Amino acid sequence: MNDEKETFVIQGTKALSGSIAVRGAKNDVLSLMASSLLFSHPVTFSNVPAISDVEKMKILLQGLGVRADVSQKKRTIAVDASSLTHSLLDPALAEKIRASVMLIGPVLARLGEITLPYPGGCVIGKRPVDFFIEGFKKLGATVNEKNGLFSFRLKKNDGGTIFLPYPSVTATETLLMNAVLGHGITSIQNAACEPEVEHLAQFLISGGANIKGAGTHTIIVKGTRGELLSQKTKEAFPVLPDRIETGSFAVLAGVLGDPIRITGCLPHHVAALLERLRATGVSIRIGDDWIEIQKPKTLSSVDIKTGPYPAFATDMQALFAVLLTQAIGQSVVFETVFEERLRYVEELRHMGANITVCDPHRAIVVGPTPLEGKNVKSPDLRAGLAFIIAGLIAKGESVIHNVYHIDRGYERIEERLQALGAHIERVNTENNKA
Repeated sequence: MNDEKETFVIQGTKALSGSIAVRGAKNDVLSLMASSLLFSHPVTFSNVPAISDVEKMKILLQGLGVRADVSQKKRTIAVDASSLTHSLLDPALAEKIRASVMLIGPVLARLGEITLPYPGGCVIGKRPVDFFIEGFKKLGATVNEKNGLFSFRLKKNDGGTIFLPYPSVTATETLLMNAVLGHGITSIQNAACEPEVEHLAQFLISGGANIKGAGTHTIIVKGTRGELLSQKTKEAFPVLPDRIETGSFAVLAGVLGDPIRITGCLPHHVAALLERLRATGVSIRIGDDWIEIQKPKTLSSVDIKTGPYPAFATDMQALFAVLLTQAIGQSVVFETVFEERLRYVEELRHMGANITVCDPHRAIVVGPTPLEGKNVKSPDLRAGLAFIIAGLIAKGESVIHNVYHIDRGYERIEERLQALGAHIERVNTENNKA
């Protein structure tokens, strides 16, 4: 996993059927791992996905002096932060994972300082660190930048009111975690409402945190005055089912499902996506923890507009655009979150898609157009999965490069798609040269 010399080789045009289970959410487990630093005792999480971002976060924690042990067999991770001693994140590693920024909150709360580089991950547009800088300054922090490293210092959080310019999930979670151990009352306004934010709060409350309003745009936190969270639970805390993975499989099923049943999910977390799928003519049946999807004889064009939860998720935009290449008519894709999230379009055009980029936020998709297998390079995690779907639709052989992007958020995706009948194989190009 996470080998830059690996590719996916795909033979397309085959309908897929069967059942596919959703794994634990990347965006949930990473924030939970960061929040474990606020506890006085070891904590354990279950339903942990075997993805490379979890491994990177584990190594970052270990670099801070924290003990973190993963059991892939049990799908758990146990974190003991009692030995937290270091405040400098490994720059080379932190630059590769966006979630490193979430460690600002808990490390500041514990040690009063933290130093880290500009956080990395996928290059999909501006993800301002300004939200974090300005937020922590309102809580009394000092922030300095030197040689590409940011140093935050906040010896005592006396609380305050923070209005986020945009309801950023990572900024909301990072400020929330810091406020938990604060010495006053912190109000986070225009907070993100994503399920992962509410779930993080539930976990912290289970440890004794005083948090009100998580899941709404105003979160109020009454700090513990520096006391670590000490309430223990008998069971491991489960990671949420990944709503982005759920949506990814739903889009795949909408264009190739004959049918496909998605299990172990929370359908209400992807309501906006399912509404747009229904509008294209896709047949959808829903249970408490499953979704069954049958592709229609013909797909109809629809417009999509991304936005913060519960709107259509930006992470679903590239995947849905692939589906729209097979729909009759003209569709408008309006990306409101990231400036560079349409970077994948040129590769889809290379495969035969009829897509016109109007500006950094809007594209027009005209279909249906047959796709042809090509060599393409994934620019980011979600576009990588979009290219897999395109390859499964296309005639002939497709080769997807930059597999390491996909491994960041989708566990052993080729094996799980093979179980549906997909012709997809992971190939190490270095071995082939030998």
